[in-house]
Order: sequence, then structure tokens, then C-alpha cells
Amino acid sequence: MSWLAILGISSGILSAICYMPYVRDIFKGTTKPERATWLIWSVLTSILFFAQLAEGATHSLWLTGVQTLGVVVIFCLSIKYGVGGLQGRDVAALTAAGIGLIAWYLTQDANVALAITIIIDFSGAILTLLKAYKEPETETELTWLLSGIAGVLGALAVGAWSLSLLAFPVYVIVINFAVFLAIRLGKRQMLKLA
Repeated sequence: MSWLAILGISSGILSAICYMPYVRDIFKGTTKPERATWLIWSVLTSILFFAQLAEGATHSLWLTGVQTLGVVVIFCLSIKYGVGGLQGRDVAALTAAGIGLIAWYLTQDANVALAITIIIDFSGAILTLLKAYKEPETETELTWLLSGIAGVLGALAVGAWSLSLLAFPVYVIVINFAVFLAIRLGKRQMLKLA
């Protein structure tokens, strides 16, 4: 087995593991997923998976595939256990996602789909970033850290400089570490106010 395959599979395994504490904390009532974020991520990671597949991704697909499965599970749980959904910022993020999906459909280009998807994905991520900072106790810190590390492994699994294949793993790294940092900063802010 090649190093790229080992990195890709490791990325997928770590990505699967990172959702376990999140799901546990949802059932404990301590983690409250932002519904609109997880809906957007469910749709968009599915698109990313197929866009990367169309671009020839192999070992790095483990990360995208497992991320897709994980976010769909979290979205399903968020329906009952989550927060948000029809607030102004939620509607704005969902509208942006819908416009992006239409743009992707009209272009029928995998690279354009990838770029649009990452931009729209970030519009959903902003909701969780804000919540993680304002209400850090409603997020599972370990999940975001492990998912960021899985992104690093996924990026390494690409094995060559290819913007279309590296874009999603690098985005996973950035957004997950950003949420992790938002949780940390939010907790620090809460300690200062206490």
C-alpha cells in the first residue's frame, strides 16, 4: 500500500472518529449543532465529493466521503437537537447556498463547482464560527481539532500540486481550526467576564 493511500485512509478514519464525541455530546445535550450550517454542509460536501471524483481524486476522497457522511448524520441530529434555522442570518446563508447550487448547475464544470461550493460552505461555516465564539459550551472542541488534523492528512494524500484536488482538504484544515480557535477564544472571553 502506498503512502498516499495510507494518508488518505488515515484521513478518513480520523474524520470518522472526530464525529463520535460530537454525536455523544449532542445526545448529552451539551453540543447544539447549528441547523443551517449542517444542512449547507450536507448538500455541499456531497457536491464536493462528486466534483473531486470527476477531477480524478483517489486517496484524498476518503476525507471528502467521510466528511459527507458525518455532516449528513449531524444535520439529521440537528433537526431534533440543534439550534437556529429560520433566523435572518440562517436564511441568508441558505439563500446563498441555493444561488451557488444554481450557478454550479448552470456551469457544469467541476472546478467551478468546487470553488462555488467552498465559498458557499464558508457562508454556512460563519454561522457555526459565530456560535462557537458566543456560546463555546455548545460545541465539541475535540471534534473540530481532529477534523482539522484529518484535513492535513487529506491534503497530504493528494500527493501532487493540484488546486482542484487540494482546495477542499485545505479548506477543511482552515475552517476546522478556525472553529476550534473560536471555541478557545470564546471560553477565554467567558472566563474574563466571570
